[in-house]
Amino acid sequence: MRFTQVLCGTASAVVLAGLGATSVAQAQEADSQTIDSIIVTAQKREQNLQDVPVVVTAVGAKLLQDTGVKDIKDLTILTPGLTVTSTSSEASTTARVRGVGTVGDNPGLESSVGVVIDGVYRPRNGVGFGDLGEMERIEVLKGPQGTLFGKNTSAGVINVVTKEPEFGFGANGELTFGNYGAKGAAASVTGPLYEDKLAGRLYVAARKRDGYNDVVTGKGPSDRDQDADQNFYTVRGQLLFVPDDKATFRVIADYSRRDENCCGAVQIRTGPTAGLLALVSGQTVALAPTADPFKRVAYSNRGAPAKIEDKGVSLQGDIDLPFGTLTSISAIRNWRTDNGQDADFSTADITYRNKDGTNYSEFMTYTQELRLAGRSEKFDWLVGAFLADERLTNRANFYYGNDYEQYLGRLLSRSAANPAGVANFIALLLNRAPNTSFAGGQGLRDRYDQRATTVALFTNDTWHVTDAFEITAGLRYTSEEKTLDTYQTNTDGGVGCGTALSAAGQARIASIVGAAATPTVIGNLCLPWANALFNGRGTKQSRTDKEWSGTVKASYRFSPEVFSYASFARGYKGGGFNLDRTQSSNGLPSGGAGVTPIYDTSFPAEFVDSYEVGLKNTLFHRTVLLNISAFYQKFTDFQLNTFLGTSFVVRSIPEVKSKGVDADFLWFTPIKGLMVQSGFTYADTKYGNQPIPNDPGNALALLPGSRLSLAPKYSASGSLTYETPMGDNLKARFNIGAKYSSSYNTGSDLFPPKVQKAYTVVNGRVGLGSADDHWTVELWAQNLLNEKYMQVAFNGPLQGSSGLSATQSTYNAALDTVTYDAFLGAPRTYGVTLRSKF
Repeated sequence: MRFTQVLCGTASAVVLAGLGATSVAQAQEADSQTIDSIIVTAQKREQNLQDVPVVVTAVGAKLLQDTGVKDIKDLTILTPGLTVTSTSSEASTTARVRGVGTVGDNPGLESSVGVVIDGVYRPRNGVGFGDLGEMERIEVLKGPQGTLFGKNTSAGVINVVTKEPEFGFGANGELTFGNYGAKGAAASVTGPLYEDKLAGRLYVAARKRDGYNDVVTGKGPSDRDQDADQNFYTVRGQLLFVPDDKATFRVIADYSRRDENCCGAVQIRTGPTAGLLALVSGQTVALAPTADPFKRVAYSNRGAPAKIEDKGVSLQGDIDLPFGTLTSISAIRNWRTDNGQDADFSTADITYRNKDGTNYSEFMTYTQELRLAGRSEKFDWLVGAFLADERLTNRANFYYGNDYEQYLGRLLSRSAANPAGVANFIALLLNRAPNTSFAGGQGLRDRYDQRATTVALFTNDTWHVTDAFEITAGLRYTSEEKTLDTYQTNTDGGVGCGTALSAAGQARIASIVGAAATPTVIGNLCLPWANALFNGRGTKQSRTDKEWSGTVKASYRFSPEVFSYASFARGYKGGGFNLDRTQSSNGLPSGGAGVTPIYDTSFPAEFVDSYEVGLKNTLFHRTVLLNISAFYQKFTDFQLNTFLGTSFVVRSIPEVKSKGVDADFLWFTPIKGLMVQSGFTYADTKYGNQPIPNDPGNALALLPGSRLSLAPKYSASGSLTYETPMGDNLKARFNIGAKYSSSYNTGSDLFPPKVQKAYTVVNGRVGLGSADDHWTVELWAQNLLNEKYMQVAFNGPLQGSSGLSATQSTYNAALDTVTYDAFLGAPRTYGVTLRSKF
């Protein structure tokens, strides 16, 4: 039975927006204001929400519209414990559940939170940032979901279900206008194509907006004075074929494209290297150290253009057999992002990535899932298989700007007596003509081709011991093989570094700076993108993971109103390879070991053991929902993707523990049309006390025993919705929602300047329309109070030192000379939306 058919049979369209051990969806009809049956598919079968011993937050279509949710980042306002951030591009969008997730800047690293859209697993979180179209609901499953949703769901799953075609004709459209020059249009049509056998649905949308940030471009070459704009369109078509009452087939094809400029970063603290940047870029005045980052002024002479394409086709078939229902989901998808970047985030021309066809990531994925599910008087059973073939093509460039050689030379030669350093110092060190050792436009061009093949078998079964007591057990076996072919080059052969590494070069450098300083100088001349030892290097790597994951749950219904459960789950996220240049940093003896490339870039699988107890309550004649759960999770070999200032690396953290409480509350008040929903999450998510292994330069010394980055201890959400008639032919609808997050550190290294203080984001919407929804006018605002907050803060590349040394494990603010940059959260936006429905 299809989900839409089930909903039509329920007494209300409830929306629960939720916490912890239960889902809070929201739904209501004008004549019914009670909590009623909500069907979810968190266990890959249709079940009543309040009967599911799983942590699920299911948000229905009406509340998604009321709160302006169009993508997974918008979803955070409805979901405590969920944090979604973007960094160097919108393709690098990362979701975290209960403080656990994975930074998305490294394409070789899968997220700990999986994204599934209409039953199809997506390779990275970034695919969920865009217009998801007409949604039936979004389910956020908290905690490991490795039994039914696969290997890369050790923290949770975001499961998006879109509206399927209908056999009754329907059409709707909308126009939106807002500040920052925002304008958008969307339209959809659905209806029968052939009798009661074939129906279709078509959705199209386009949105455009000016940038949030003003950009100072300096001497260019970019002349774009805005950043963080929006410009995309999407098309989504579906066919629903119902040959008889025992079979349903659904074909979905979609295409989206974004051509935007994202993401420039602002400076949240300016260090002493600002003077050098001003000097080499020709500025007359250095950037003031007290500049207000929330004036939203970014510094970028190269810009940040991005093009993202996402397209695919899927076929789902559901066939009722005499002994159960067979489900098959086949999909082919392609996702590609091409990006450029001003990699130093300044007006000086130091380093950049060029959007020229040699800097992109592309995923081609083929997936096939088969499930057979049935039930008897005492058992609900499900068995299945999952096959996947993922091919990742990653091309990377990283070039010296025209000011690179001068800036690096002045940086290496500066002193208290000469803060501006020495002009042409590198030419002096290497005995070469100025600007020939690191010529502008030269740098790295690397190729990474990775293939991952996955075969998994799984089962999830429930034994109805009595009418009140049930036991659910699930088990999954996953075998995955990954192979990686790497070829790395320097367009100039790495001539500057190569000269420095030669015996004559080392001797000359030592004669100028002294033997003690020589390793440091050579290390800076041979940073990963300049290192001649990478030039012409080809490697082949492979790894195989064969792992078990699973769950055991026991539930007991004390009464029709009170449901309890306890569960254990074992989650798993596959290992992989780091797709970036990394090298040893253990000093520089005469052989150059300190700049030796690391050939083995693999990292092991991540595991989590999770324990949970929960209580779901439906009270006061089904007008109040109160759900509470407590959880404890222990991760081993947690995969931390961190930026070391020169490259991204993956470090396996021995232990991460997360414990806390989730709670949901929903109240259909005695006032007709008024609904109150709220939720709360307490999550104490910390690294273990063990030292971080393979930590070059002690860069992650602050992690042991500390709370994870982007992991607020407390978060809470709430919304109030009120709908009332206005005369005989009109109705008004009001919604206000808010999300509170306590303070947290936004940087993977946990340096104190990257702390984001507690903040609250408020959204609001007021609508007036005809009673039959034929037309509606809505006034809306996102971030109504213009709350100022950072998404992620990071060290400005080659712009200062934190003061941490190889032997120091505490932060000393007096020694910190870093310029810190940040990607900011969106400012207040507001506008009007006109809707029409037929």
